[in-house]
Amino acid sequence: MKKYSKVCLGGTFDKMHLGHESLLRTAFSLSDEIIIGLTSDVRAKINRSGEYINPYSERFESLNDFVSSNFKGHYSIVELNDNWGPGVFDESLNAIIVSEETEKVATELNVNRKLKGLKELEIVVIPLVLAKDGRRISSTRIRNKEINIEGSKA
Repeated sequence: MKKYSKVCLGGTFDKMHLGHESLLRTAFSLSDEIIIGLTSDVRAKINRSGEYINPYSERFESLNDFVSSNFKGHYSIVELNDNWGPGVFDESLNAIIVSEETEKVATELNVNRKLKGLKELEIVVIPLVLAKDGRRISSTRIRNKEINIEGSKA
């Protein structure tokens, strides 16, 4: 039996890489029902001026293909137009899965849940996945051709 009945996580999921896989693997190891928030095109561009990010439809298809090929369990992919998505109102959620760099967002989500009279979510923090050079793997670094999706030199 899994630890939680329902968990959530979110991200832009552009250029799927080992960090994304780690986040998803943790979610599917802890629950059989996962809500994956996928950042909308408008939100994906915030604080990323000049960076090309694949359109939502392409990121959705890539994420859906990756999840369906690698994990067992019920999942849904929902569009994120804000920091919270369903996490702020879904009473059936038990936990949120985040990386070290997004833990603050999960803490803020819990403040908003509490204000709405909902139970706080357990925050499951996973460590960042590092590239071979010791720096974090990210879609930005992959787009810039610093590293490939496995974290090796591109």
